[in-house]
Amino acid sequence: MGWLDRVGDQVDTLTQARGLQESSRSAEAYRILTGVLTTTTDRYARADALVQRLSALLNLGRTAEYTRAIEEATTAVRDIAEPYPHGHLHALAALAAHHQGALDRCVMHLVRAARALGAVEDTDRDTAWGWHDLAMAYSYLSFHGYALGAIERARQLGLAAGIPEEAFAAPGIRLRNAVALDHTGDSDGCLRVLRDVAGDLGQFLRAGRASRLRPSSLAAYGYAAARQAALGDRLAVGTDGAPARLLSHGADSARARDMRQLGEVCLAIADDRPIEAVTRLDTVRVSTETLGAAEPARLRSIALSRAGEHAAAHRADRRAFRLAAQRNDRLRDVYIDGIAARIDHEEMRREAARFEGEALTDPLTGLPNRRRLERHIAAVMAQGERVVIGVCDLDGFKAVNTHHGHHSGDLVLQRVAGVVNRMMRRNDFVARYGGDEFVVVLLGTGIDEADEVARRIESAIRTEDWESLVPGTPVGVSIGFAEVAATGPDVQDALSTAFEVADREMLRAKTRPRAS
Repeated sequence: MGWLDRVGDQVDTLTQARGLQESSRSAEAYRILTGVLTTTTDRYARADALVQRLSALLNLGRTAEYTRAIEEATTAVRDIAEPYPHGHLHALAALAAHHQGALDRCVMHLVRAARALGAVEDTDRDTAWGWHDLAMAYSYLSFHGYALGAIERARQLGLAAGIPEEAFAAPGIRLRNAVALDHTGDSDGCLRVLRDVAGDLGQFLRAGRASRLRPSSLAAYGYAAARQAALGDRLAVGTDGAPARLLSHGADSARARDMRQLGEVCLAIADDRPIEAVTRLDTVRVSTETLGAAEPARLRSIALSRAGEHAAAHRADRRAFRLAAQRNDRLRDVYIDGIAARIDHEEMRREAARFEGEALTDPLTGLPNRRRLERHIAAVMAQGERVVIGVCDLDGFKAVNTHHGHHSGDLVLQRVAGVVNRMMRRNDFVARYGGDEFVVVLLGTGIDEADEVARRIESAIRTEDWESLVPGTPVGVSIGFAEVAATGPDVQDALSTAFEVADREMLRAKTRPRAS
Protein backbone atom coordinates (compact mmCIF):
# COMPACT_ATOMS: atom_id res chain seq x y z
CA MET A 1 0.00 0.00 0.00
CA GLY A 2 1.41 3.41 -1.01
CA TRP A 3 1.44 6.39 1.34
CA LEU A 4 -1.41 8.25 -0.39
CA ASP A 5 -3.61 5.14 -0.15
CA ARG A 6 -3.75 5.81 3.60
CA VAL A 7 -5.11 9.35 3.48
CA GLY A 8 -8.76 8.40 2.89
CA ASP A 9 -11.14 10.77 1.15
CA GLN A 10 -8.48 13.52 0.91
CA VAL A 11 -6.34 11.62 -1.59
CA ASP A 12 -7.54 13.60 -4.64
CA THR A 13 -7.05 16.96 -2.93
CA LEU A 14 -3.59 16.07 -1.65
CA THR A 15 -2.62 14.74 -5.09
CA GLN A 16 -3.79 18.01 -6.63
CA ALA A 17 -1.64 19.98 -4.17
CA ARG A 18 1.38 17.87 -5.09
CA GLY A 19 0.81 18.53 -8.77
CA LEU A 20 0.61 22.28 -8.19
CA GLN A 21 3.91 22.28 -6.33
CA GLU A 22 5.55 20.27 -9.10
CA SER A 23 4.37 23.02 -11.46
CA SER A 24 5.86 25.75 -9.22
CA ARG A 25 2.40 26.96 -8.16
CA SER A 26 3.07 26.68 -4.45
CA ALA A 27 0.83 29.59 -3.38
CA GLU A 28 -2.22 27.76 -4.80
CA ALA A 29 -1.06 24.50 -3.20
CA TYR A 30 -0.68 26.25 0.16
CA ARG A 31 -4.29 27.47 0.06
CA ILE A 32 -5.59 23.97 -0.76
CA LEU A 33 -3.51 22.40 2.01
CA THR A 34 -4.78 24.93 4.54
CA GLY A 35 -8.30 23.89 3.55
CA VAL A 36 -7.49 20.22 4.14
CA LEU A 37 -6.10 21.02 7.61
CA THR A 38 -9.29 22.85 8.62
CA THR A 39 -11.56 19.96 7.62
CA THR A 40 -9.82 16.60 7.98
CA THR A 41 -9.82 14.42 11.09
CA ASP A 42 -7.71 11.68 9.47
CA ARG A 43 -4.22 11.59 11.01
CA TYR A 44 -2.56 10.38 7.79
CA ALA A 45 -4.19 13.13 5.74
CA ARG A 46 -3.21 15.72 8.35
CA ALA A 47 0.41 14.52 8.41
CA ASP A 48 0.65 14.58 4.63
CA ALA A 49 -0.90 18.04 4.41
CA LEU A 50 1.49 19.46 7.02
CA VAL A 51 4.56 17.98 5.28
CA GLN A 52 3.35 19.34 1.94
CA ARG A 53 2.63 22.73 3.49
CA LEU A 54 6.22 22.93 4.74
CA SER A 55 7.38 22.22 1.18
CA ALA A 56 5.18 25.05 -0.12
CA LEU A 57 6.59 27.50 2.44
CA LEU A 58 10.13 26.57 1.39
CA ASN A 59 9.31 27.12 -2.27
CA LEU A 60 7.76 30.50 -1.46
CA GLY A 61 10.71 31.55 0.72
CA ARG A 62 8.53 32.37 3.74
CA THR A 63 11.39 31.92 6.19
CA ALA A 64 9.63 33.31 9.26
CA GLU A 65 7.08 30.48 9.14
CA TYR A 66 9.54 27.57 8.88
CA THR A 67 9.98 26.82 12.58
CA ARG A 68 6.31 26.58 13.44
CA ALA A 69 5.58 24.53 10.30
CA ILE A 70 8.31 22.03 11.20
CA GLU A 71 7.02 21.70 14.76
CA GLU A 72 3.46 21.05 13.60
CA ALA A 73 4.55 18.52 10.96
CA THR A 74 6.83 16.75 13.44
CA THR A 75 3.99 16.39 15.93
CA ALA A 76 1.72 15.00 13.21
CA VAL A 77 4.12 12.30 11.94
CA ARG A 78 5.55 11.33 15.35
CA ASP A 79 3.18 8.40 15.95
CA ILE A 80 3.05 7.19 12.34
CA ALA A 81 5.02 3.98 11.78
CA GLU A 82 5.63 4.33 8.04
CA PRO A 83 9.15 5.67 7.34
CA TYR A 84 8.21 7.75 4.27
CA PRO A 85 6.65 10.82 6.00
CA HIS A 86 9.54 10.88 8.48
CA GLY A 87 12.08 10.79 5.64
CA HIS A 88 10.36 13.48 3.60
CA LEU A 89 9.86 15.70 6.64
CA HIS A 90 13.56 15.46 7.60
CA ALA A 91 14.59 16.29 4.02
CA LEU A 92 12.43 19.42 4.09
CA ALA A 93 13.53 20.31 7.63
CA ALA A 94 17.14 20.11 6.42
CA LEU A 95 16.37 22.68 3.72
CA ALA A 96 14.70 24.93 6.28
CA ALA A 97 17.61 24.64 8.73
CA HIS A 98 20.00 25.47 5.92
CA HIS A 99 18.10 28.64 5.04
CA GLN A 100 18.12 29.58 8.73
CA GLY A 101 21.90 29.10 8.94
CA ALA A 102 21.66 26.19 11.42
CA LEU A 103 24.09 23.91 9.61
CA ASP A 104 24.54 21.39 12.43
CA ARG A 105 20.78 20.87 12.61
CA CYS A 106 20.65 20.70 8.82
CA VAL A 107 23.15 17.84 8.62
CA MET A 108 21.35 15.94 11.38
CA HIS A 109 18.12 16.13 9.37
CA LEU A 110 19.96 14.97 6.21
CA VAL A 111 21.24 11.85 7.94
CA ARG A 112 17.81 11.03 9.39
CA ALA A 113 16.08 11.65 6.04
CA ALA A 114 18.43 9.29 4.20
CA ARG A 115 17.92 6.58 6.82
CA ALA A 116 14.13 6.88 6.83
CA LEU A 117 13.75 7.01 3.04
CA GLY A 118 16.19 4.12 2.68
CA ALA A 119 13.98 2.06 4.99
CA VAL A 120 10.85 2.43 2.80
CA GLU A 121 9.97 -1.03 1.47
CA ASP A 122 6.86 -0.29 -0.58
CA THR A 123 8.36 2.55 -2.64
CA ASP A 124 6.07 4.68 -4.78
CA ARG A 125 5.98 8.13 -6.43
CA ASP A 126 5.85 9.85 -3.05
CA THR A 127 9.09 8.18 -1.97
CA ALA A 128 10.63 9.32 -5.24
CA TRP A 129 9.74 12.92 -4.45
CA GLY A 130 11.13 12.46 -0.94
CA TRP A 131 14.50 11.49 -2.45
CA HIS A 132 14.20 14.46 -4.82
CA ASP A 133 13.83 16.88 -1.91
CA LEU A 134 16.70 15.20 -0.07
CA ALA A 135 18.87 15.65 -3.17
CA MET A 136 17.98 19.35 -3.18
CA ALA A 137 18.97 19.67 0.47
CA TYR A 138 22.31 17.95 -0.17
CA SER A 139 22.92 20.28 -3.10
CA TYR A 140 22.21 23.50 -1.20
CA LEU A 141 24.59 22.31 1.51
CA SER A 142 27.31 21.75 -1.15
CA PHE A 143 27.36 17.96 -0.67
CA HIS A 144 27.31 17.59 -4.45
CA GLY A 145 28.24 13.90 -4.63
CA TYR A 146 25.46 12.94 -2.22
CA ALA A 147 23.05 15.15 -4.17
CA LEU A 148 23.79 13.39 -7.46
CA GLY A 149 23.34 9.97 -5.82
CA ALA A 150 20.02 10.97 -4.25
CA ILE A 151 18.59 12.44 -7.46
CA GLU A 152 19.52 9.27 -9.34
CA ARG A 153 17.66 7.26 -6.69
CA ALA A 154 14.67 9.57 -7.17
CA ARG A 155 14.82 9.13 -10.94
CA GLN A 156 14.90 5.33 -10.71
CA LEU A 157 11.99 5.19 -8.25
CA GLY A 158 10.09 7.72 -10.34
CA LEU A 159 10.48 5.71 -13.55
CA ALA A 160 9.22 2.60 -11.75
CA ALA A 161 6.18 4.62 -10.58
CA GLY A 162 5.49 6.01 -14.04
CA ILE A 163 6.99 9.49 -13.53
CA PRO A 164 8.85 10.69 -16.65
CA GLU A 165 12.58 11.20 -16.11
CA GLU A 166 12.23 14.89 -17.08
CA ALA A 167 10.55 15.47 -13.70
CA PHE A 168 13.83 14.59 -12.00
CA ALA A 169 16.21 16.30 -14.43
CA ALA A 170 17.21 18.60 -11.54
CA PRO A 171 19.63 20.86 -13.46
CA GLY A 172 19.88 23.05 -10.36
CA ILE A 173 21.98 20.37 -8.64
CA ARG A 174 24.66 20.40 -11.32
CA LEU A 175 24.34 24.16 -11.69
CA ARG A 176 25.29 24.66 -8.03
CA ASN A 177 28.15 22.22 -8.51
CA ALA A 178 29.37 24.25 -11.51
CA VAL A 179 29.30 27.67 -9.84
CA ALA A 180 31.00 26.19 -6.75
CA LEU A 181 33.89 25.14 -9.01
CA ASP A 182 34.08 28.65 -10.48
CA HIS A 183 34.02 30.28 -7.03
CA THR A 184 37.18 28.38 -6.10
CA GLY A 185 39.06 29.14 -9.30
CA ASP A 186 38.17 26.23 -11.59
CA SER A 187 36.38 28.11 -14.38
CA ASP A 188 37.22 25.43 -16.94
CA GLY A 189 35.62 22.78 -14.73
CA CYS A 190 32.59 25.04 -14.32
CA LEU A 191 32.23 25.38 -18.10
CA ARG A 192 32.46 21.62 -18.60
CA VAL A 193 29.58 21.04 -16.19
CA LEU A 194 27.50 23.87 -17.68
CA ARG A 195 27.99 22.42 -21.18
CA ASP A 196 26.82 19.02 -19.93
CA VAL A 197 23.70 20.70 -18.50
CA ALA A 198 23.09 22.40 -21.86
CA GLY A 199 23.54 19.04 -23.60
CA ASP A 200 20.82 17.46 -21.47
CA LEU A 201 18.40 20.27 -22.31
CA GLY A 202 19.24 19.81 -25.98
CA GLN A 203 18.34 16.13 -25.79
CA PHE A 204 14.98 16.91 -24.19
CA LEU A 205 14.27 19.51 -26.88
CA ARG A 206 15.21 17.19 -29.74
CA ALA A 207 13.05 14.43 -28.29
CA GLY A 208 10.09 16.81 -27.90
CA ARG A 209 10.01 16.22 -24.13
CA ALA A 210 10.96 19.69 -22.87
CA SER A 211 7.33 20.50 -22.11
CA ARG A 212 7.46 17.91 -19.33
CA LEU A 213 10.23 19.76 -17.50
CA ARG A 214 9.28 21.47 -14.25
CA PRO A 215 9.16 25.30 -14.45
CA SER A 216 11.87 25.55 -11.81
CA SER A 217 14.07 23.26 -13.93
CA LEU A 218 13.56 25.51 -16.96
CA ALA A 219 14.72 28.50 -14.91
CA ALA A 220 17.83 26.59 -13.84
CA TYR A 221 18.57 25.65 -17.46
CA GLY A 222 18.21 29.35 -18.32
CA TYR A 223 20.67 30.42 -15.63
CA ALA A 224 23.14 27.72 -16.66
CA ALA A 225 23.09 29.05 -20.23
CA ALA A 226 23.39 32.68 -19.10
CA ARG A 227 26.28 31.83 -16.76
CA GLN A 228 28.02 29.92 -19.55
CA ALA A 229 27.68 32.98 -21.78
CA ALA A 230 29.03 35.27 -19.04
CA LEU A 231 32.19 33.15 -18.97
CA GLY A 232 32.69 33.89 -22.66
CA ASP A 233 31.04 30.91 -24.34
CA ARG A 234 29.00 32.76 -26.96
CA LEU A 235 27.33 29.56 -28.20
CA ALA A 236 25.37 29.48 -24.95
CA VAL A 237 23.28 32.50 -25.97
CA GLY A 238 22.59 31.74 -29.63
CA THR A 239 20.37 34.05 -31.64
CA ASP A 240 16.94 33.15 -30.28
CA GLY A 241 17.21 34.61 -26.77
CA ALA A 242 16.69 31.15 -25.25
CA PRO A 243 18.33 31.89 -21.85
CA ALA A 244 16.10 34.92 -21.23
CA ARG A 245 12.99 32.90 -22.14
CA LEU A 246 13.98 30.02 -19.90
CA LEU A 247 14.70 32.39 -17.01
CA SER A 248 11.13 33.70 -17.22
CA HIS A 249 9.85 30.33 -15.95
CA GLY A 250 9.66 29.28 -12.32
CA ALA A 251 6.29 30.81 -11.37
CA ASP A 252 6.27 31.68 -7.65
CA SER A 253 9.51 29.89 -6.74
CA ALA A 254 11.75 32.15 -4.64
CA ARG A 255 14.86 30.41 -5.99
CA ALA A 256 13.72 30.95 -9.58
CA ARG A 257 13.32 34.68 -8.83
CA ASP A 258 16.90 34.78 -7.57
CA MET A 259 18.17 33.07 -10.72
CA ARG A 260 16.17 35.45 -12.87
CA GLN A 261 17.84 38.50 -11.27
CA LEU A 262 21.35 37.10 -11.44
CA GLY A 263 20.67 35.70 -14.91
CA GLU A 264 19.97 39.21 -16.18
CA VAL A 265 23.39 40.22 -14.82
CA CYS A 266 25.00 37.31 -16.69
CA LEU A 267 23.27 38.25 -19.95
CA ALA A 268 24.39 41.88 -19.61
CA ILE A 269 27.99 40.67 -19.25
CA ALA A 270 27.61 38.34 -22.25
CA ASP A 271 26.18 41.22 -24.31
CA ASP A 272 29.23 43.42 -23.54
CA ARG A 273 27.31 45.66 -21.13
CA PRO A 274 29.54 45.17 -18.06
CA ILE A 275 28.75 48.52 -16.40
CA GLU A 276 25.03 47.73 -16.56
CA ALA A 277 25.83 44.35 -15.00
CA VAL A 278 27.68 46.01 -12.10
CA THR A 279 24.81 48.47 -11.62
CA ARG A 280 22.32 45.60 -11.50
CA LEU A 281 24.45 43.81 -8.91
CA ASP A 282 24.28 46.92 -6.71
CA THR A 283 20.50 46.59 -6.52
CA VAL A 284 19.70 42.84 -6.64
CA ARG A 285 18.62 41.17 -3.42
CA VAL A 286 18.98 37.40 -3.60
CA SER A 287 19.27 34.66 -1.01
CA THR A 288 22.82 33.51 -0.39
CA GLU A 289 21.47 29.96 -0.40
CA THR A 290 20.28 29.82 -4.02
CA LEU A 291 23.69 29.78 -5.73
CA GLY A 292 26.05 30.42 -2.84
CA ALA A 293 27.13 33.60 -1.05
CA ALA A 294 30.05 33.98 -3.47
CA GLU A 295 28.01 34.19 -6.71
CA PRO A 296 27.30 37.97 -6.75
CA ALA A 297 30.96 38.73 -5.97
CA ARG A 298 32.13 36.37 -8.70
CA LEU A 299 29.77 37.95 -11.26
CA ARG A 300 31.03 41.39 -10.20
CA SER A 301 34.59 40.21 -10.85
CA ILE A 302 33.71 38.93 -14.33
CA ALA A 303 31.88 42.18 -15.18
CA LEU A 304 34.71 44.43 -13.92
CA SER A 305 37.26 42.39 -15.83
CA ARG A 306 35.17 42.75 -19.00
CA ALA A 307 35.10 46.54 -18.35
CA GLY A 308 38.90 46.63 -18.09
CA GLU A 309 38.95 47.40 -14.35
CA HIS A 310 41.33 44.58 -13.54
CA ALA A 311 42.44 45.63 -10.03
CA ALA A 312 38.81 45.93 -8.87
CA ALA A 313 38.02 42.65 -10.62
CA HIS A 314 40.83 40.93 -8.74
CA ARG A 315 39.55 42.24 -5.41
CA ALA A 316 36.02 41.02 -6.18
CA ASP A 317 37.37 37.64 -7.24
CA ARG A 318 39.33 37.32 -4.01
CA ARG A 319 36.19 38.15 -2.06
CA ALA A 320 34.26 35.46 -3.93
CA PHE A 321 36.99 32.92 -3.23
CA ARG A 322 37.06 33.75 0.47
CA LEU A 323 33.28 33.59 0.84
CA ALA A 324 33.28 30.15 -0.78
CA ALA A 325 36.21 28.96 1.31
CA GLN A 326 34.68 30.21 4.57
CA ARG A 327 31.51 28.30 3.81
CA ASN A 328 33.38 25.10 3.04
CA ASP A 329 35.37 25.41 6.25
CA ARG A 330 32.20 25.93 8.27
CA LEU A 331 30.62 22.87 6.70
CA ARG A 332 33.65 20.76 7.53
CA ASP A 333 33.60 21.99 11.11
CA VAL A 334 29.92 21.09 11.42
CA TYR A 335 30.49 17.66 9.96
CA ILE A 336 33.67 16.77 11.84
CA ASP A 337 33.03 18.35 15.22
CA GLY A 338 29.29 17.76 15.47
CA ILE A 339 27.86 14.91 13.47
CA ALA A 340 30.50 12.23 14.06
CA ALA A 341 30.15 12.80 17.81
CA ARG A 342 26.34 12.70 17.85
CA ILE A 343 25.38 9.90 15.51
CA ASP A 344 26.24 6.31 16.39
CA HIS A 345 27.16 5.25 12.90
CA GLU A 346 30.52 3.61 12.19
CA GLU A 347 30.71 4.50 8.51
CA MET A 348 30.12 8.16 9.24
CA ARG A 349 32.85 8.16 11.88
CA ARG A 350 35.29 6.71 9.35
CA GLU A 351 34.35 9.39 6.81
CA ALA A 352 34.74 12.11 9.43
CA ALA A 353 38.29 10.91 10.19
CA ARG A 354 39.14 10.89 6.49
CA PHE A 355 37.73 14.38 5.92
CA GLU A 356 39.60 15.72 8.94
CA GLY A 357 42.92 14.67 7.39
CA GLU A 358 41.99 16.00 3.96
CA ALA A 359 40.76 19.28 5.40
CA LEU A 360 44.28 20.52 6.27
CA THR A 361 46.32 19.53 3.18
CA ASP A 362 46.23 20.53 -0.46
CA PRO A 363 46.05 17.20 -2.35
CA LEU A 364 47.92 18.43 -5.45
CA THR A 365 51.04 19.99 -3.90
CA GLY A 366 51.06 18.36 -0.47
CA LEU A 367 51.39 21.82 1.10
CA PRO A 368 49.19 23.00 3.98
CA ASN A 369 45.95 24.54 2.71
CA ARG A 370 44.16 27.76 3.67
CA ARG A 371 42.47 26.23 6.71
CA ARG A 372 45.75 25.01 8.19
CA LEU A 373 47.35 28.34 7.30
CA GLU A 374 44.82 30.26 9.38
CA ARG A 375 45.26 27.87 12.30
CA HIS A 376 49.03 28.32 12.10
CA ILE A 377 48.80 32.12 12.09
CA ALA A 378 46.35 32.10 15.00
CA ALA A 379 48.71 29.87 17.00
CA VAL A 380 51.86 31.94 16.44
CA MET A 381 50.05 35.22 17.09
CA ALA A 382 48.71 33.81 20.35
CA GLN A 383 52.35 33.35 21.36
CA GLY A 384 53.06 37.02 20.66
CA GLU A 385 55.08 36.37 17.49
CA ARG A 386 55.48 39.05 14.84
CA VAL A 387 53.91 37.75 11.63
CA VAL A 388 54.29 38.90 8.02
CA ILE A 389 52.33 37.21 5.23
CA GLY A 390 53.17 37.20 1.53
CA VAL A 391 50.69 36.58 -1.29
CA CYS A 392 52.42 34.92 -4.27
CA ASP A 393 50.48 34.97 -7.54
CA LEU A 394 51.90 33.20 -10.60
CA ASP A 395 52.53 35.10 -13.84
CA GLY A 396 52.00 33.24 -17.10
CA PHE A 397 50.05 30.37 -15.56
CA LYS A 398 46.96 30.93 -17.71
CA ALA A 399 49.11 30.55 -20.83
CA VAL A 400 50.42 27.24 -19.48
CA ASN A 401 46.89 25.84 -19.15
CA THR A 402 45.85 27.25 -22.53
CA HIS A 403 48.83 25.93 -24.52
CA HIS A 404 49.76 22.77 -22.64
CA GLY A 405 46.62 21.69 -20.77
CA HIS A 406 45.70 21.29 -17.13
CA HIS A 407 47.96 18.30 -16.50
CA SER A 408 50.98 20.46 -17.33
CA GLY A 409 49.47 23.22 -15.20
CA ASP A 410 49.34 20.82 -12.27
CA LEU A 411 53.02 19.91 -12.81
CA VAL A 412 53.92 23.62 -12.77
CA LEU A 413 52.04 24.14 -9.50
CA GLN A 414 53.83 21.19 -7.94
CA ARG A 415 57.23 22.50 -9.04
CA VAL A 416 56.45 26.04 -7.82
CA ALA A 417 55.43 24.59 -4.46
CA GLY A 418 58.81 22.87 -4.21
CA VAL A 419 60.76 25.99 -5.23
CA VAL A 420 58.96 28.29 -2.77
CA ASN A 421 59.30 25.74 0.01
CA ARG A 422 63.08 25.56 -0.55
CA MET A 423 63.36 29.34 -0.15
CA MET A 424 61.82 29.32 3.32
CA ARG A 425 63.81 29.53 6.55
CA ARG A 426 63.47 26.91 9.28
CA ASN A 427 60.48 28.49 11.08
CA ASP A 428 58.72 29.96 8.04
CA PHE A 429 55.54 28.48 6.59
CA VAL A 430 54.16 28.13 3.06
CA ALA A 431 50.65 27.10 1.99
CA ARG A 432 48.69 26.79 -1.22
CA TYR A 433 45.82 29.25 -0.92
CA GLY A 434 43.96 28.12 -4.03
CA GLY A 435 44.28 28.21 -7.81
CA ASP A 436 47.75 29.54 -8.73
CA GLU A 437 48.16 31.43 -5.47
CA PHE A 438 50.50 30.58 -2.59
CA VAL A 439 50.94 32.28 0.78
CA VAL A 440 54.14 32.45 2.83
CA VAL A 441 54.26 33.26 6.54
CA LEU A 442 57.44 34.80 7.92
CA LEU A 443 57.99 34.88 11.69
CA GLY A 444 59.91 37.58 13.54
CA THR A 445 60.40 39.46 10.28
CA GLY A 446 59.84 43.04 9.12
CA ILE A 447 58.79 44.22 5.69
CA ASP A 448 62.40 45.00 4.62
CA GLU A 449 63.48 41.43 5.33
CA ALA A 450 60.31 40.19 3.60
CA ASP A 451 61.28 42.11 0.46
CA GLU A 452 64.55 40.19 0.39
CA VAL A 453 62.64 36.90 0.69
CA ALA A 454 60.44 38.03 -2.22
CA ARG A 455 63.51 38.72 -4.38
CA ARG A 456 64.87 35.24 -3.62
CA ILE A 457 61.58 33.56 -4.50
CA GLU A 458 61.13 35.62 -7.70
CA SER A 459 64.68 34.83 -8.82
CA ALA A 460 64.39 31.13 -8.08
CA ILE A 461 61.14 30.77 -10.02
CA ARG A 462 62.35 32.96 -12.90
CA THR A 463 65.51 30.85 -13.34
CA GLU A 464 63.75 27.50 -13.08
CA ASP A 465 63.94 25.42 -16.30
CA TRP A 466 60.38 26.00 -17.50
CA GLU A 467 61.33 25.49 -21.14
CA SER A 468 61.84 21.76 -20.63
CA LEU A 469 58.51 21.39 -18.80
CA VAL A 470 56.22 23.84 -20.66
CA PRO A 471 58.08 25.07 -23.77
CA GLY A 472 57.35 28.65 -24.85
CA THR A 473 55.46 29.62 -21.69
CA PRO A 474 57.78 31.03 -19.02
CA VAL A 475 56.46 31.24 -15.47
CA GLY A 476 57.06 34.05 -12.99
CA VAL A 477 55.64 35.22 -9.70
CA SER A 478 54.44 38.51 -8.21
CA ILE A 479 54.58 38.86 -4.42
CA GLY A 480 53.10 41.34 -1.99
CA PHE A 481 53.75 41.39 1.77
CA ALA A 482 51.87 42.79 4.75
CA GLU A 483 52.21 42.53 8.49
CA VAL A 484 49.35 40.89 10.41
CA ALA A 485 48.39 43.35 13.13
CA ALA A 486 47.64 41.80 16.52
CA THR A 487 44.02 42.69 17.31
CA GLY A 488 43.16 40.46 20.23
CA PRO A 489 41.13 37.31 19.71
CA ASP A 490 39.71 38.14 16.27
CA VAL A 491 42.50 36.76 14.12
CA GLN A 492 40.14 36.44 11.11
CA ASP A 493 39.66 40.24 10.86
CA ALA A 494 43.37 40.90 11.26
CA LEU A 495 44.20 38.30 8.64
CA SER A 496 41.58 39.61 6.22
CA THR A 497 42.97 43.15 6.51
CA ALA A 498 46.53 41.90 6.00
CA PHE A 499 45.47 39.95 2.92
CA GLU A 500 43.89 43.05 1.37
CA VAL A 501 47.14 44.98 1.88
CA ALA A 502 49.25 42.10 0.55
CA ASP A 503 46.94 41.76 -2.47
CA ARG A 504 47.42 45.43 -3.34
CA GLU A 505 51.19 45.10 -3.01
CA MET A 506 51.13 42.00 -5.19
CA LEU A 507 49.19 43.85 -7.90
CA ARG A 508 51.73 46.70 -7.76
CA ALA A 509 54.50 44.13 -8.15
CA LYS A 510 52.87 42.90 -11.36
CA THR A 511 53.20 46.37 -12.89
CA ARG A 512 56.87 46.88 -11.96
CA PRO A 513 59.59 46.23 -14.57
CA ARG A 514 61.26 42.83 -14.14
CA ALA A 515 64.84 41.76 -14.60
CA SER A 516 65.32 39.60 -17.67
